[in-house]
Amino acid sequence: MSLWVIFTLAAAAMQTVRFMLQKQLKGAGLSTGGATFSRFLFAAPIACVLAALALAATGEALPVPGPGFWAYVSLGAAGQIVATFLTVALFAMRNFAVGVAFTKTETVQVALFSAVLLGEAVSPLGWAAIGIGLAGVLMLSRGTEAGATLFGRAAAYGVLAGGLFGLSAIGYRGATLALMPLPFFLRALLALAAATVLQTLAMGLWLIWREPGEIARVLARWRRTVFVGITGMLGSLGWFAAFSLQNAAYVRALGQVEIVFTLVASALVFRERLALREGLGIALVVASVVVIVLSFG
Repeated sequence: MSLWVIFTLAAAAMQTVRFMLQKQLKGAGLSTGGATFSRFLFAAPIACVLAALALAATGEALPVPGPGFWAYVSLGAAGQIVATFLTVALFAMRNFAVGVAFTKTETVQVALFSAVLLGEAVSPLGWAAIGIGLAGVLMLSRGTEAGATLFGRAAAYGVLAGGLFGLSAIGYRGATLALMPLPFFLRALLALAAATVLQTLAMGLWLIWREPGEIARVLARWRRTVFVGITGMLGSLGWFAAFSLQNAAYVRALGQVEIVFTLVASALVFRERLALREGLGIALVVASVVVIVLSFG
């Protein structure tokens, strides 16, 4: 099994654990912004320490990245912040597994972005996958919210989060490539440390401006929020390591296995039950991912 596959599977599993913890934080007196901030606050110092240890262990000098690196890191960091914010907010609207399934439209959106913005041809099989994924999203968007319409607020949040997660993956892939020829794992750690520091500063300033006192509430609940940071950092390290080894499209396509982990967590941890329509919608989204992966061949 390729190393990038192992890192991707580990990252998907860890990300499911982190989302579970963040959902529980929503019931611990934290706002959506506070639950999102906890994702980065404790991850940044851990990532920086690991990066410093890796530099010492390899004997490599601390690189001086160019503007391209910082542009890619900023794109990835900003996209991930907003996407995580939207995902946490979505958990308050819908079933846990369905909420994460909305974000799985990421792969479909990447295919559309490539066709519209880059002029890259999409095969007939690829367009078929887009149609299947769209059908799944439409089924999932028929929510239980009062007055929900075909395209409800939950659908908009999930689809937008998926697109931003896609842009984030592209940014992080570019950042790790910008640090070549350093060893792949060192590149992953350095890019992760830079991203989490930027995210902590940006989210901290946002909360000071928009939600005074929320940072203190996050710190007061450190016994619970610290685990969000640790699991988030470990999951991100898996993604970064995979991005440093393989095309982001393949990494994110394989990462869709997260929906399987999410279904298990939803049933075993939160005791949530899926409606038949919601189960079929998730199945269609997953099927679209499979078809897209096959279309690469």
